[in-house]
Amino acid sequence: MKLITAIVNKEDSKAVCNELLRAHFYVTRLATTGGFLMAGNMTLLIGTEDERVDDCIACISKCCKQRTEIVPGTASIGLGIESAMPIEVTVGGATVFVTNVERFEKL
Repeated sequence: MKLITAIVNKEDSKAVCNELLRAHFYVTRLATTGGFLMAGNMTLLIGTEDERVDDCIACISKCCKQRTEIVPGTASIGLGIESAMPIEVTVGGATVFVTNVERFEKL
């Protein structure tokens, strides 16, 4: 058994969860905040059998595409850097971790 932890953009999270549910994956959603732009993310926890890991990642990949957005220049970008000019940043996509689960119980 594997635990898939996927960090996705808040805007992509609904589509990702719907796609995972259609593929019969159970998902636990946690609202999280990214460190760079302090923007909303969703961390998804998905437990699945070893042979279904690639299917799960394909569902996530289908709904999470990177894109660029313009953020106001007065927004701090998390590094103590502020600018009067708007800044173009890449958002979206997903960060996925797959870990082994030694024991699983549904109580």
